[in-house]
Amino acid sequence: MRDANEEYVKCLRGVADKLLSVLSKWLGPGENELKENGGGDELNYLLKINYYAPCPRLDLVLGVVTHTKMSTITIFVPNQVQGFQLFKDNHWLNVKYIPNALIIHISDQLEILSNGKYKSTLHWTIVNKEMTRMSWPFLESSPDLVIGPFSKLISKDDPPKYKTKKYCDYVFCKLNKIP
Repeated sequence: MRDANEEYVKCLRGVADKLLSVLSKWLGPGENELKENGGGDELNYLLKINYYAPCPRLDLVLGVVTHTKMSTITIFVPNQVQGFQLFKDNHWLNVKYIPNALIIHISDQLEILSNGKYKSTLHWTIVNKEMTRMSWPFLESSPDLVIGPFSKLISKDDPPKYKTKKYCDYVFCKLNKIP
């Protein structure tokens, strides 16, 4: 299992690098700016496996409340059981399972780096009455990294919308609901 996970992380590291490069180009500061300002080659990659057991009484399920991820981007592989929903245009939308596809969403650090030009994805997962749902998220974080809006995206007309702080301090504040 370890070899398979290491190969998975190696492949997703390439996907993450490409995504950050494309998102950086669209944003304007430069091809590698998102990756470099997000930690560069010192990024920590965290692989989790989420297991959602079937439950015939969905009203009894204690799950994760709606949230955004604290990392830069989130890449995950779902199994074939539906259950991932995102909030868009004041509605909860089911994300359709597509075989062999990754689900990728913008997370908090990218929203901060882009000074709000990219928005973190509000989402949650619901359980299935009859089948087990699993997902394998791949998250990036670096606890001592200082994160704030790109200076190239700040102007008199577009001041910083976020405070600059260490990622570990950001996590503490978010988990404790401190602005």
